[in-house]
Amino acid sequence: MRSSAGFVWGNKNKGMSEMSLVEEYTDVVVVGAGHAGCEAALASARLGMKTVMFTVSVDSIALMPCNPNIGGSSKGHLVREIDALGGEMGKNIDRTFIQSKMLNRSKGPAVHSLRAQADKSDYSRSMRRVLERTENLRIRQMEVTELIVEEGVLTGVKTRSGAVYHCKAAILCTGTYLRARCIYGDVSVHTGPNGLQAANYLTDSLKANGVEMYRFKTGTPARVAGNSIDYSKMEEQKGDARIIPFSFTTDPESIQKEQVSCWLTYTNERTHEIIRNNLDRSPLFSGAIEGTGPRYCPSIEDKVVRFADKDRHQVFIEPEGIHTDEMYIGGMSSSLPEDVQIAMYRSVPGLEHAEIVRNAYAIEYDCIDARNLSLSLEFKQISGLFSAGQFNGSSGYEEAAAQGLIAGINAVRKLQGKEPVILDRSEAYIGVLIDDLVTKENTEPYRMMTSRAEYRLLLRQDNADLRLTKKGYEIGLIDKERYEKLLEKEQLIQKETERVSRTQIGAGQKVQDFLSRHGSTGLKTSATLAELIRRPELSYAMTAELDGQRPVLPEDVKEEVNINIKYDGYLQRQLRQVEQFRKMERRKIPKEFNYDEVPSLRIEARQKLKKFRPESIGQASRIAGVSPADVSTLLVWLEAGKNR
Repeated sequence: MRSSAGFVWGNKNKGMSEMSLVEEYTDVVVVGAGHAGCEAALASARLGMKTVMFTVSVDSIALMPCNPNIGGSSKGHLVREIDALGGEMGKNIDRTFIQSKMLNRSKGPAVHSLRAQADKSDYSRSMRRVLERTENLRIRQMEVTELIVEEGVLTGVKTRSGAVYHCKAAILCTGTYLRARCIYGDVSVHTGPNGLQAANYLTDSLKANGVEMYRFKTGTPARVAGNSIDYSKMEEQKGDARIIPFSFTTDPESIQKEQVSCWLTYTNERTHEIIRNNLDRSPLFSGAIEGTGPRYCPSIEDKVVRFADKDRHQVFIEPEGIHTDEMYIGGMSSSLPEDVQIAMYRSVPGLEHAEIVRNAYAIEYDCIDARNLSLSLEFKQISGLFSAGQFNGSSGYEEAAAQGLIAGINAVRKLQGKEPVILDRSEAYIGVLIDDLVTKENTEPYRMMTSRAEYRLLLRQDNADLRLTKKGYEIGLIDKERYEKLLEKEQLIQKETERVSRTQIGAGQKVQDFLSRHGSTGLKTSATLAELIRRPELSYAMTAELDGQRPVLPEDVKEEVNINIKYDGYLQRQLRQVEQFRKMERRKIPKEFNYDEVPSLRIEARQKLKKFRPESIGQASRIAGVSPADVSTLLVWLEAGKNR
């Protein structure tokens, strides 16, 4: 029998009095409905595959169990790239944000990053509506407990009810739910985030199929009642006067609205004393927590110990939404006992009478070493099985969504017999993220940072559409209308950049007065507009009064023209570096290459190369334990083999 959605079910050789064994047939199964699962399922369904997305609770779809925001330093780049490729996260936060701010404006454009406070419940509801209305996609509340693998090929999954879902590919997006345990003080509860059901059985199936599992930890701070906070003792943090959307498809005028405020306060010596006096009761230091936590998002007790010289730490008070009074205490995640949490939070200015709504806690969960994956995010030892998100050892909503999108795309392309989509480190932050995960040893939850991107001046958040939308169109997630708008934008940028580069400005009095007014050196002879724009104190927008032929252009086009001209020398230098990088990436290593035949390789390098099977010389060079000398030896051997 076939349902109207195109899914097949039935039972085999069972009498009506016996328990029915449900069997269903679909193309792709997605396990998990967090940020990775949502993007994976949407990509799969939008590319025409019948897709079933499993979740332990439909109420956990696109859940934000920790911080109530999307974006931030480097993470904003990921969201823009997800959008440029045809993903949903950028659109969804544009629909549900309550405050928006562009970070790092005082620095160069490479590190500008958009960050928005989300209404948590609205964000989840909005994403769920999108999923429910997507053709080819079915949501199923049920725990997946077992993988069905035949001779190294995934053929289906089994659920806790005993149902079997035969599929051609599956994507594991289990987040922090696998054998999850929430801990604070002596309290240890085997649940997922926010008290939701943990997934306790899939780990055994993964181990049975040769997947080595690891234990990581993350945490979240308390939520307190907003009406118990004294905001007069805090610094108000407002959003930008002019809101910039995440999605390149969002009309900026449609999202200009009144925003809520966040607040800034600080810990003090009293706070730190309370923490130090109770470290023996912290499961983080007592050994009760087994998992490794994120270095770049430490708990408050970890901060106090590691940065003992600091007399205070920032604490951000952020609203969880406009329909709730709960406030998120950013910067003070903890696993200390409840009584210590109360004393600790109440020592902070403005929180003296704070009433805790939800205790802070740490959460442990199972994950994998992502070096067992190829760059397509498919398991090397199980054909047809992909994975994404915190299950891969990363942290953060944005990192998860980016991986989910790529895993969803590549699962479909495998079924279509096409080559996988692999973004390299010179193309996208997503490329840096995935390459780091599958190549480097990550002994703690991985977090994206701008410093990880070697070519960050090229990989700006403002030009994500110019870098990736063509690829999204080729994949099939970007429609023709959006693609044609991109081509028009490219033409406008090129035409205006060329015009400004050849437009001469004389050294008359008007120009001298303009330059003097802006603290810029006067001209002795004429100069091009581009030469003026390159001066640190000037910009494309500022020189408009000297430019009688300036056309009316969209703001995003003006921004690109300004950056292209002002940073032209730096951009050209990075492009030359990228060409050298790509030479290494293009030099592929055969899948069955015998490293034992290369006599000059060091033992450690040979062991690492045999274990992780890099796809190119470039990837091999980034494996810990493989030296530049080993890479040179490998190159010589490959060339010799080619010429034999």
